Amino acid sequence: MDSLTAVAILLGGIVGLILALTGAGGAIVAVPLLLFVLHLDVAEAAPLALLAVGLSAGMGAIIGLRAGIVRYRAAGFIALTGILSSPVGLWLAHRLPNGPLALLFAGVLAFVAIRMFMQARGSDAKASAGSQHLPPCQLDVDSGRFLWTGPCAQALALSGIGAGFLSGLLGVGGGFVIVPALRRATNAPMHAIVATSLTIITLISLSGVVSTALAGRMNWRVGVPFAAGALFGMLGGRLIARHLSGPRLQQGFAVFAGIIAVGMVAKVVLAA
Repeated sequence: MDSLTAVAILLGGIVGLILALTGAGGAIVAVPLLLFVLHLDVAEAAPLALLAVGLSAGMGAIIGLRAGIVRYRAAGFIALTGILSSPVGLWLAHRLPNGPLALLFAGVLAFVAIRMFMQARGSDAKASAGSQHLPPCQLDVDSGRFLWTGPCAQALALSGIGAGFLSGLLGVGGGFVIVPALRRATNAPMHAIVATSLTIITLISLSGVVSTALAGRMNWRVGVPFAAGALFGMLGGRLIARHLSGPRLQQGFAVFAGIIAVGMVAKVVLAA
């Protein structure tokens, strides 16, 4: 095993571990890790991140489907809107210079880090205060499925469009968009939201991978070991996830993501 393969497996393992623990964060740190450690540019790293995250999320999605906690109709609908908007992001990613694209990624990463930290900090207070309004997508008590209405479909479609565009543009699975959107738009329990999010990430990510592969832009030498590491990381993460505190885990990831965002800005500034 050469050093490049070993490093790619290690980086993939980190991504899979984070994805298993948060259901939302693995993809958004995959691209920065590839930038810093393997010195790829954003446009080259993005499809590799989608490959690793799509496969590892797929494993989590299969487990969720077998447990019956995936809201698969909602997942399919959100993924469809995301797949339709993903090519727009891919098209734009290959036309923007690497510097501005990296700064855009850092800005998105910083936003996610701040929002995740604040949400984790206020999660206990929010839970005790209770919800002030009914979300547009309500679960039917008897069937366990969503009651589809116009506002429900609109809320889910908007989350899919945003996740798909960012997936193509920045190589992120979109979980950081989908999980908060499902929490805001539905009354589904958190374990169902995470499992549904993993299903959506799988479908959107693999559509971006197929598009990149057909265009001949996929670096398989790095992508295959990176994806393999992510799969192992996902399996390991699921074994320890139940023993970790949710809010503390989110805050720790938020700090980690914030440090990466600052590092990306510094890297662009120093290279200018």
